[in-house]
Amino acid sequence: MNYKETLEYIHSVCWKGSRPGLERTEKLLEMMGNPQNNTKYVHVAGTNGKGSVCSMLSSVLREAGYKTGLYTSPFVRYFNERMAIDGEMISNAELSEITEYVKRFADKMEDVPTEFELITAIAFEYFSRNKCDIVVLETGMGGRLDSTNIITSTELSVITGIALDHTAYLGNTIGEIAAEKAGIIKNGRPVVFGGKSIEAYEVIEKIAKSNNSTLYTASENELDDVEFSLYGCSFDTDEYKKLFVSLVGDYQPSNIATALKCIGVLKNIGYNITEDALREGLKKVYWPARFEIINKDPLMIYDGAHNPEGLRGCVDSVKRFFGDQKVNIISGVMKDKNVDEMLPTVREIANEVFTVIPDNPRSMDSKTYADYYNKFGIKATAFDTIEEGVRAALEASKEQGRPLVALGTLYMYGDVRTALEKIYE
Repeated sequence: MNYKETLEYIHSVCWKGSRPGLERTEKLLEMMGNPQNNTKYVHVAGTNGKGSVCSMLSSVLREAGYKTGLYTSPFVRYFNERMAIDGEMISNAELSEITEYVKRFADKMEDVPTEFELITAIAFEYFSRNKCDIVVLETGMGGRLDSTNIITSTELSVITGIALDHTAYLGNTIGEIAAEKAGIIKNGRPVVFGGKSIEAYEVIEKIAKSNNSTLYTASENELDDVEFSLYGCSFDTDEYKKLFVSLVGDYQPSNIATALKCIGVLKNIGYNITEDALREGLKKVYWPARFEIINKDPLMIYDGAHNPEGLRGCVDSVKRFFGDQKVNIISGVMKDKNVDEMLPTVREIANEVFTVIPDNPRSMDSKTYADYYNKFGIKATAFDTIEEGVRAALEASKEQGRPLVALGTLYMYGDVRTALEKIYE
């Protein structure tokens, strides 16, 4: 298969849907010779912050000299971003070759795998073939029944913040969702919790005890003299002074504290991570679409906030950097999004909103989305294409001297970047 055929196969109709459970993944990997057993893992679950924590951990481990795999989802611009080794995403050729190999087994299965299960199997084969020392592995949804939870050689389990999301699959309370996330905890292996919910902590603590796992907690209160800029965050800890992380957003100190706690635990269990590796790894970390500056005149920021907790963090970040100044917003969301719940939070920062349709079959129509804002008293204009919306939002923002913030989903990041390239070519 060539690259185009590879993506068509991965995204083909027969794989669609989310069906929690490990049976299909277990069967497929068994047919492949269980490639997931050939490496070690830091396994990361949580509602928000997973990607940032994963990016920091993989960057530091790479600087420490370990051949480090990284598995994340969703991708923000190129599919290949979902699996990378030492900061380099999988090549088109290798993705096609491995997918063709996995296809031989998947096509024989009576109960075919879901898209995510197929991609996870491809990633395990990729990391195994390339003999990674360690893989930072992000769950897709939940934890207990997530296909990534087929692994047994976990060095460390990590659970970031817990919030209400994917309630149809994970439960209707923080405690129920925490129990699903805590399903990644492995017997006798340490676990780090970076969330703030006492209800979630109590559930995770109970599950950790039943697995004879030492539970560590992380808090942003462990960071001192935190200073923000639009280009990163500097801070001190009891052990280190003037560390700098090239990630932006009011929510990042919590993620940073979680990553630092994980690094401390990894050092305790024998990983050689020097101060230089820590400093360089944090300084070089890159994680797109998380309060990322993507244009400078006018200033345009992309934040993939897509649930209430993420949106709150984005709005607080806007207030931190721009004070009382209202910003313009370009946004698109999925049909299942509770827009009514978003509106009061968005109103705190919104001057006007430009609505677009993300390139996803689950996307909400831009006119329907704009109607929500207009009925709530926030001026909104709908656009048929992302390029038209970006062009209009940029013109208005430049004319008004206002920052522009893109938010609502990660699924429109690539098209927004492409639109910018066309506009400024």
